[in-house]
Amino acid sequence: MKHAEPSFWRTPSGWIALVLIAFAVYFLLMEHREHVFAFLPFAIILLCPVMHIFMHRGHGHHHNHDGSAKSAQHKESHHDH
Repeated sequence: MKHAEPSFWRTPSGWIALVLIAFAVYFLLMEHREHVFAFLPFAIILLCPVMHIFMHRGHGHHHNHDGSAKSAQHKESHHDH
């Protein structure tokens, strides 16, 4: 059995990247607080489509390409009548 490789963020390089990103965000917020807070309402609005894309990533992968899932649902709906 082959084990999957861990994601980048769980490797030592990923942890270092996270720490560097955290420092950059901290200093950005401390030095440019007024600019960041003025942009915050726009960031929230822009975040909505991004969240929608990532949260619906798994949808649509549950059907077969030959249409058998659709035909099975179609048969079940006609069976109930």
